[in-house]
Amino acid sequence: MSNLSIIFICLGLALALLLAYAATRPDEFRVERRLRIAAPADKVWPLVSELRAFNRWNPYERKDPLIKSAYSGAAAGVGSRYDWDSKEVGSGSLEIVNQQPGRVVQMKLDFVKPFEAHNQAEFALLPTPDGATEVRWTMNGPANFASKLMGVFINMDKMVGRDFEAGLQNLRQLAEGRPA
Repeated sequence: MSNLSIIFICLGLALALLLAYAATRPDEFRVERRLRIAAPADKVWPLVSELRAFNRWNPYERKDPLIKSAYSGAAAGVGSRYDWDSKEVGSGSLEIVNQQPGRVVQMKLDFVKPFEAHNQAEFALLPTPDGATEVRWTMNGPANFASKLMGVFINMDKMVGRDFEAGLQNLRQLAEGRPA
């Protein structure tokens, strides 16, 4: 057997092991970040429940000043929708599908580019005894085989989590009345 044959067999085995490992990864993903904001929930609520206000602090909106965006549906609350198209952050839509006023906003998050994905996002406001608000931002969705394979090399929680952390800091500045 030639050296080239041995190399191809080893590469084939390594690829098979990589694919087998990727297949064992979870079928769903979840990213979550929390931040305490020194403002009452009623001051934070409009900044997470109205998509135009959300985009004042949205870290993805800030990544591309040339982003093309459109709002449709209700002005606020359930049925409110935001569509975007950007060379920097891809294209997709975000729609409020459920809310518990002052407490929870649930959104359907659909990506078209750079890859198709259908996820859920949620903002939960948890008042603290001292009058502040803990904001929890989560995103979860299915993990198909391609995303499982990508997850072997890229830590989705760290990558998306950094953006969530930046966004929550932006939100904190707005809610606490500090310059952004």
